[in-house]
Amino acid sequence: MVLLPVFLLVLLAFGLMFHMGAVRRKALVNKQASFKNTALNEPNWPEDAMKAGNCFSNQFEMPVLFYALVALALPLRQMDLIMVLLSWVFVVTRYAHAYVFITSNHVPTRFNAYFAGVLVLIAMWIYFALRILLVI
Repeated sequence: MVLLPVFLLVLLAFGLMFHMGAVRRKALVNKQASFKNTALNEPNWPEDAMKAGNCFSNQFEMPVLFYALVALALPLRQMDLIMVLLSWVFVVTRYAHAYVFITSNHVPTRFNAYFAGVLVLIAMWIYFALRILLVI
């Protein structure tokens, strides 16, 4: 299914949102943070809550370019097998990035997952643009 990667990326965003809420709630209940100190200033959250919040926020950066591409490619009938396969690879890189982010947060590993996703997304946009401009 062409839209399954999109649905799974949306599922990741919602999953991370609920994870962030649970981690923040735990921090508030355990008095590691307070509403007063965290209302406007993210650094006042404990590390786990900051990781969860940052990871959730990341879902509205690079993935937005993916959503836009799919939204353009579908009505223009450009979601061929190559685009679908690259979509799957992009989504896998996003899941890998999120997993590393909320667990070990090992920056080199997280960066590799992020950068792999960037390269895939660039390839998708170039492929799409060439197909449209050259009418392939």
